[in-house]
Amino acid sequence: MWIRWHGHSCFELRDGATVITDPHDGKSIGIPAPNLKGDIVVISHDHFDHNCARVVKGQGLSIIRDPIMTVDRGVRIQGIETCHDSQNGEKRGKNIVFKIEMDGVTFCHLGDLGHMLDEEQLAQIGVPDILFIPVGNVFTLDVKSAVRLAEEMRPKVVIPMHYRIGGLSLSIRPVDDFLAGFPEDRVLKVGNEMEFKQNELPENGEVWVFSL
Repeated sequence: MWIRWHGHSCFELRDGATVITDPHDGKSIGIPAPNLKGDIVVISHDHFDHNCARVVKGQGLSIIRDPIMTVDRGVRIQGIETCHDSQNGEKRGKNIVFKIEMDGVTFCHLGDLGHMLDEEQLAQIGVPDILFIPVGNVFTLDVKSAVRLAEEMRPKVVIPMHYRIGGLSLSIRPVDDFLAGFPEDRVLKVGNEMEFKQNELPENGEVWVFSL
């Protein structure tokens, strides 16, 4: 199993099939254009920095942008409706949290979640192996809430996303603010991609920080 980061909230999850999350075109947000090829694309909401499915190449590409449950090429995907803000979507609309199960690993991609999850939503997600969480503060969860939610959900691995990096044209905060909420020995800088097996995942809740 491989995870590769393409900047912002766009990740490539690759095993028997390849899933792309929240693709962007790069130039619209000031970072390098991603080179994306996949089988399935999940889109958490219809904002320009998350919905650029046209840049993903692939035969018979499946694009999922609704809160549905489906199995596609052996990948089980469940979309859970949430909001992009703390005012029931009145400011920024709806957001879909995606639970993705492939090769025995459960991923949870929170998209641009703007509020704490309620008990029903947490029950639908369960305990993910790997959690992708937005940490840039301005348009999503504030930093303290992001740290608290990551601890509440108890994943084996937390992967921060949607934060300020060099060149990014969006006014959001850097990842360091989020990382300050965790002990240093739990934070691991992993580079641009990571290969792992399910039985090798840590039990102590590591934070994996990717780079472009």
